[in-house]
Amino acid sequence: MNFSRPARIALRIAAGLGFAAIYLPLLLVLVNSLNPDRSASWPPPGLTLHWWGEAWRSTGARDALWTSVRAGAGATAIALVLGTLIAFAVQRYRFFGREAVSFAVVLPIALPGIITGVALNTAFRTVLEPLGVGLGMFTVVVGHATFCIVVVFNNVAARLRRTSGSYQEAAMDLGANTFRTFADVTFPMIRSALLAGGLLAFALSFDEIVVTTFTAGPGVQTLPVWIFSNMARPQQAPVVSVVAAVLVLLSVVPIYLAQRLSADNSGGRR
Repeated sequence: MNFSRPARIALRIAAGLGFAAIYLPLLLVLVNSLNPDRSASWPPPGLTLHWWGEAWRSTGARDALWTSVRAGAGATAIALVLGTLIAFAVQRYRFFGREAVSFAVVLPIALPGIITGVALNTAFRTVLEPLGVGLGMFTVVVGHATFCIVVVFNNVAARLRRTSGSYQEAAMDLGANTFRTFADVTFPMIRSALLAGGLLAFALSFDEIVVTTFTAGPGVQTLPVWIFSNMARPQQAPVVSVVAAVLVLLSVVPIYLAQRLSADNSGGRR
C-alpha cells in the first residue's frame, strides 16, 4: 500500500507520539531511581546509585522478589503442561465441543483482571477453605496459571497448525511407541514454541497484581504488590523507583527472548 508523503509523515508522528507515551514514563522511572533527592525533584540535582544499594538491602523487596519468582515458576509449569495438552487436543482431534473448549481456554485473559480475581477468591473461599486450605502461595499460583495457560496454548496451537501430523504417523509406522515418537519427533518441532510460551507466561505472572491481590493470603506479597503498597510511603519512594526499574528490566528479557524465538521460527521449518 502506497501512502502520500503527508500521510507518511502523519503516521510517523503518530507512531512517535505513541512510543513516547509508552516508553517515556519507563525512562522517568529509571531516572528517578538514580535521583539523589528522596522527594524525586525534577530535574534531578545529580545521579547516584545509593538507592540501588538501599533496595538491595531491603528485606521486604528481596522477599517479594523471591515470592514472585516462585509464583511465576509454578504458574509457568502448570501452564506448560495444561496448555500443551489442550493445544494437542484441539488441533489434532475432532470432537464435539472443540470450539467451546478453545473459547473457554482463551476467555480468562480476555476478562478484566478484577473479575477473574473476585471469581477466584470466591471459589477458593467456598471450596478450599472448608478443606483447610486458605489463601496463600498455592492459590496465587493457581490464579496466575488461569491466564498463563492461554499464552502457552496459543503458541503451541499456532505451531501445530503449521506442522503436519504425518511426521508422528510415520514414526509410529516405523515402530516407535507413543513416548518415543513424542521425544524424537513431536517435542523437537514444538520446543521453541514451548520455550516462547513459557517465557511469556512467566513474564505475565511476574507482573500480575490484580489477581494476586484477590488470591494471596496475608503472608504472601509479590514484588508488584510490594511496590503498590509502598508507593504512598515517602521514605520508600526512591527504593520503590529502583525496584520498579528492576521489574521493568526483568520483564523485558523474557518478552524479548520469546519474540526472537517466535520470529526465528516463523520463517523456519513449516
